[in-house]
Amino acid sequence: MKRGFTIALAGIVSATLALSAAQAQQRTIAIGTGGTGGVYYPLGGGIANVISKNLPNTQATAEVTGGSVDNLKLINSGQSEIGFSMADAAVDALNGVDKFKGTKVPLRTLMVLYPNIMHVVSIDGTGVNTMADLKGKRVSTGSPGSATEVMAFRVIEAAGLDKDKDMKRERLGAAESVNALKDRKIDAFFWVGGLPTAAVTDLGATPGVKIKLIDHSDLVAKMNAKYNNLYATATIKTGTYPGQDKDNKVSAVWNILVTNDKMSDQDAYNIVKLIIDKKADLVAVHKDAASFTVDNQVKGNSPVPWHPGAVKFFTERGAKM
Repeated sequence: MKRGFTIALAGIVSATLALSAAQAQQRTIAIGTGGTGGVYYPLGGGIANVISKNLPNTQATAEVTGGSVDNLKLINSGQSEIGFSMADAAVDALNGVDKFKGTKVPLRTLMVLYPNIMHVVSIDGTGVNTMADLKGKRVSTGSPGSATEVMAFRVIEAAGLDKDKDMKRERLGAAESVNALKDRKIDAFFWVGGLPTAAVTDLGATPGVKIKLIDHSDLVAKMNAKYNNLYATATIKTGTYPGQDKDNKVSAVWNILVTNDKMSDQDAYNIVKLIIDKKADLVAVHKDAASFTVDNQVKGNSPVPWHPGAVKFFTERGAKM
């Protein structure tokens, strides 16, 4: 009996040690995304799912955040390993300017994702038909910690408006902005995101509401003159959103997936390989993942230095890095 007890005890100890070893090998990867009404969050969830299912001993999670600026700060503090960001916010972080003044973030690009489209959104009855009409209005320029706010300020500046003096400014995310506009608590809002953005779709589909998207592509040249050619013109095609009855001429900037310089070359290689190889799974989450192509991995599409592991993978796949 004593011998049997000893064998059983040894078995329990062995099992406990094996479980502890497995737990020690298991690691987590946090992915900074954005608000639940945008595109970063569902795509981040899709990428986290792909990593968790296919990268051994790894559990990835998509974290709700304020957006690009928050994601970059979380990477800098080590609280996130990966983050979504607009290229303009990322280059500010790299250089330690604007919202990152005095703190340079050692970022590396994992891959270029898709063009982020600036929406300037209003509805019938607000009196907002052009950028000039924002003067004297109640306007949301994006949530704190978002790159929407960064780019909105630059669009407003290029339009010859003062973000502080010419409008009553709110700081709301996409979903919150839509609700505020429905309730007539604001007259317009800025939002940078993929197409379509769920919250804007919801606005357009609201009974009794006629969506209005404000043209501003004519401001891109002024923005590029000051901010190093980071921006491009784009079009939100007629019918992208319910009730949208004409093309909307807008500004755009690339989204990039970033990490810090501490990620190993092998991890960077494996992660971008999974994203490319499992692209169909991500397109099922959101159609903007269709832009996750090797062809888009061009040096000029990201102002942030590339991670060597990512360069190795994309070069093997034929990208001209």
